[in-house]
Amino acid sequence: MNETMKFGVVVFPGSNCDFDTFHVLQNVMRQETVFLWHKDSDLQNVDCVILPGGFSCGDYLRSGAFARFSPIMAEVQKFAAAGGLVLGICNGFQILLEAGLLPGAMLRNKNLKFICQHVYIKIDNNKTPFSQAGKKNQVLSIPIAHFDGNYYAPPEMLAELERKKQIVFRYCDENGQLTEEANVNGSLHHIAGVVNEQGNVLGMMPHPERASEKILGSADGQVIFQSIIDYLEKKTDSRKKKAGRITRPVVSPLPPHIGNL
Repeated sequence: MNETMKFGVVVFPGSNCDFDTFHVLQNVMRQETVFLWHKDSDLQNVDCVILPGGFSCGDYLRSGAFARFSPIMAEVQKFAAAGGLVLGICNGFQILLEAGLLPGAMLRNKNLKFICQHVYIKIDNNKTPFSQAGKKNQVLSIPIAHFDGNYYAPPEMLAELERKKQIVFRYCDENGQLTEEANVNGSLHHIAGVVNEQGNVLGMMPHPERASEKILGSADGQVIFQSIIDYLEKKTDSRKKKAGRITRPVVSPLPPHIGNL
């Protein structure tokens, strides 16, 4: 009987994809999952931290600008520096950029409108802990929902991202072609997801948790979550796995301290 990995989903004031992410990890991927309140200073010994989508702190000033100062982020910084896996989805990606855990910045979408629709992205690098379950150039159908998703980086930084293969996902059409129409938010180099130089922190604007069950129209998002699980299972020696981990988790209660902002 396989033991499960332990995931932590951070909850900020204004998060709105935390429960979706929790549900997919625990009830679809069958992994132990806990909520981490933004004022916590304990990551509860998780194997992977996920910063979910939403409008953290109302997206005041800039998307993710306030949330990056939440107490939990100091622990996320230490966790990432020690090689822990961190995934930022949509607003979570924006928070990682603001925190300096990933290179670049987000601008308003090229049409200056909020975009909520299914898009196609292709796997540009399938050698990361977040994409290894997929194939190089595999096309995934995953939805986006953002206003500030237009990825920007100066030319020299973009050249480094290309050279070091840090671009993991790119917007494309259903055939994997990098067309102008497919790049709906105007991101430079069609960037939909990037990883840090060490390879353990990924930010992506599309929402894999919204495409992990066929009833929702696509289960392609499972590629991202399965990649993480496979990576962690290979990395973790069975003798060192934490005692008492559950194999068939049950739904947990609301995030802790939900009323204490």
